[in-house]
Amino acid sequence: MTNPLAEALRARRFCYVVELVASGLAREARLLEVASRLAALPEVAAGSITSYAGGAMGRDPIRVGTAARARGLTPNIHVTCVGEDRHGLRKTLEDLHALGIENVFALTGDYPKAGAGQAEPVFDLDSVQLVRLIAELRRGGMPFHVAVAVSPFKYAEADCVYQYLKLEKKIAAGADLAITQVGWDALKFSELMRYLAERGLGTPVLGNVYVLGPKAAEKMATGQPPGCWVAPALLETVRSESAAKDGGLRARLERAARGVAVLRGLGYAGAYIGGTHDADHVAWIIRRADELAPRWEELAAELSYGAPHGFYLYGRPPHPALSPSGGEGSVLPLSTGDRFGVRGRVDRFIPRALDLLGRLLPVTRDTWLRRRLSALMTWIDRRPKLAAALERAELVVKKPMFGCQACGNCVLGHMEYVCPQTCPKQMRNGPCGGTRLGHCEVVDRPCIWVGVYERAKAAGRVEALAEYIPPPDRSLQGTSSWINYFLERDSRPGR
Repeated sequence: MTNPLAEALRARRFCYVVELVASGLAREARLLEVASRLAALPEVAAGSITSYAGGAMGRDPIRVGTAARARGLTPNIHVTCVGEDRHGLRKTLEDLHALGIENVFALTGDYPKAGAGQAEPVFDLDSVQLVRLIAELRRGGMPFHVAVAVSPFKYAEADCVYQYLKLEKKIAAGADLAITQVGWDALKFSELMRYLAERGLGTPVLGNVYVLGPKAAEKMATGQPPGCWVAPALLETVRSESAAKDGGLRARLERAARGVAVLRGLGYAGAYIGGTHDADHVAWIIRRADELAPRWEELAAELSYGAPHGFYLYGRPPHPALSPSGGEGSVLPLSTGDRFGVRGRVDRFIPRALDLLGRLLPVTRDTWLRRRLSALMTWIDRRPKLAAALERAELVVKKPMFGCQACGNCVLGHMEYVCPQTCPKQMRNGPCGGTRLGHCEVVDRPCIWVGVYERAKAAGRVEALAEYIPPPDRSLQGTSSWINYFLERDSRPGR
């Protein structure tokens, strides 16, 4: 059985993947009719079947994807960490393999919306750990082709840099393809490609091109769904276009086609088309993009709906196509916290003090002190009452300082002494794509990863944040991480 998506990418043939949103409001018959018509377009390599789109439960993506394949469209199934633990995810992947489906889009997933019928979130794994799981199954003979997400459209420094660091982790874990989040900023599209090129990463990337209508623009202007954002200037443009006789349809299709032309000029491997379930619209965008391709540099200059004072990794040049490494850019605040007041000084003091303590008391390698402490912990571990007392003492120390939740797999030293359990999704390898200007998508507070990044930057070790952190051993919940560390039974980098 062939895989048109993998084949197009290997041949470096610009291709299209069209997103089919299998929401609870979508009629499956309508989705499958669209799939049949998309299958007739040779440029369309796959249909991407969503799961938990926007945090709401929808149709079973495996069932929809299997039916779409029967109608001639190769499916790309979204696999999210929202509702299943690692064992359930493994079972889902085994089911996909049994059905002969190879293309998977590995995502952490949006936090479930509150309401009747919504599953409780699980988030046992994050997207990087999910890619590692898929790669393990691939080594066992399941030929999965793995796509992952990245959002260059982040306008706070910590959000932006962490998106790229996390993409590096996903590629190292086994990702075959990256797909961007929605955005309308050629500078950011260019920034991502430059970042990958500078690191010698040849992973193909699909740029997200969304057919933006007024309803979606209004919603995205508020930051919903998480990770999606429409600039005020673009919102006003879409509003004015909708006054036309066709409701702005021609204008939004034209904008999508121009976006595709820019992606082709910037060296993207293809376009990921969203915002429409009309195969005729997709066909029109493809034809029009071919016509516009020679004008991509001119069109790139027009695709400039970013944050006016946002962070750009390489600064903001006057022309995104011709000057990819221009001057200095301005930076939005990374968080709303007191970065330079008392709390900021304490935040910087804690990791430095603990780093110094670690150097004075070397226990991360085989030393006399580690051997003595390991023997002591072995003795305590054999006495359940003492072990429980030590766990309580550990929690008394660590909870007020770090928000410890007694996971038994402490990785504070790998996260600049910020506890990952305080993240609503319990992420261990970087923020999700839903952060906006350093704020969490789930609760109204700064994202914990802003603190991780700021501390690492102050210490000059941002590159160390690319280290892979494995999922915790959940069976150790409520036990002493000190005992688990010295007895080498916890889950941590390098173990």
